[in-house]
Amino acid sequence: MKPIKVGLLGLGTVGGGTLTVLRRNQQEITRRAGREIQVTMAAVRDLKKAQKHNGAGLALTADPFEVVDNPDIDIVVELIGGLSPAKELVMKAIENGKHVVTANKHLVAKHGNEIFAAAQAKGVMVAFEAAVAGGIPIIKAIREGLTANRIDWVAGIINGTTNFILSEMREKGSGFDTVLAEAQRLGYAEADPTFDVEGIDAAHKLTILSAIAFGIPVQFDKAYTEGITRLTGEDVKYAEQLGYRIKLLGITRRRPNGIELRVHPTLIPEKRLIANVNGAMNAVLVMGDAVGPTLYYGAGAGAEPTASAVVADLVDVTRLATADPHHRVPHLAFQPDALHADLPILPMDEVETAYYLRMRVADETGVLADITRILADADISIDALMQREPEEGEASTDLILLTHETLEKQMNSAMARIEGLASVQGKVTRIRLETLGK
Repeated sequence: MKPIKVGLLGLGTVGGGTLTVLRRNQQEITRRAGREIQVTMAAVRDLKKAQKHNGAGLALTADPFEVVDNPDIDIVVELIGGLSPAKELVMKAIENGKHVVTANKHLVAKHGNEIFAAAQAKGVMVAFEAAVAGGIPIIKAIREGLTANRIDWVAGIINGTTNFILSEMREKGSGFDTVLAEAQRLGYAEADPTFDVEGIDAAHKLTILSAIAFGIPVQFDKAYTEGITRLTGEDVKYAEQLGYRIKLLGITRRRPNGIELRVHPTLIPEKRLIANVNGAMNAVLVMGDAVGPTLYYGAGAGAEPTASAVVADLVDVTRLATADPHHRVPHLAFQPDALHADLPILPMDEVETAYYLRMRVADETGVLADITRILADADISIDALMQREPEEGEASTDLILLTHETLEKQMNSAMARIEGLASVQGKVTRIRLETLGK
């Protein structure tokens, strides 16, 4: 059988890793795919710099449209990132009848519905395992391995940069700004870390996971996103004293009235395996009705971990390239005409969770009674309470409360009233809490 010919759009960290893995493991990959997979063309920004990757039969070009318009290319691998020209290139490849593999979570989260519809109409595949959690095969696990299950919820540490920062804050007691600078020095964080530290990157990935878990269209614009920039070393320390770890979690959960889709700092009981995922590693916890909780752990970024997912997609596409399009695994796990397009994404006000509250209060009698009365009026019950012993001469102290589950809108109302008390100084710090049990 003739080889499958692949064109790479981008030959940077992931593109170079993909080429390295394919060349190093060529024999093993061919045995698994049933035919040889050859990278015959690559589009690069710097032709001179890319010569180090050159080898027999690899043509280099500075024009990515030469790759997608090449009639000899069977699969286009998009690794340039961003929305444009990535979207135009992917749509052109589909129009030309080529299969697509992409690691571009931003593109899939924003334009996945349009891309999948075009691919379905043309009878080609778009594979995107590398778009979420690097080398962890989480897309395949949910889309295929757990296909017998009704997925109840998915919760994941899906951004390595923020997990590294939070791990360092806990272990070294350093503040956010100090650890961010260290993460940038080590190459874990970009010079502009906004997408990572504000939770946007995680929200892109969570949007994709939510779509395949629940059979809904990708809806990034409806995801609630909150980053870690306002977290302090104090909150990390207090959480640990109470038996919790703080992680930036992406959480999507099926509720009777819709789907939760949210990214934010979260307290997790320290006994949970996912609470002990440290450094730049990723982990995704999936709850299915038949299998129960399953945890997927591994490197969420890097040249060869991500290349592992790209090559796995290339093998899948190669195996199924000649199959009837109607008999392939659907892009979003469910048949296109069976997606729940009318299932709403819940606004954050309608989300129910538990909370960690920290407030600076006057060290005087009656303060706690006033606060607990406000919470009781909002039907919010307290699970635990901790008050820092004020140092000699201090007129105020930190009060920390953990609550049971309540609606976000009730908590917002209660917080506004608490902040209006003369005995409460400044704003109340609120971090959501998840036990991640059944």
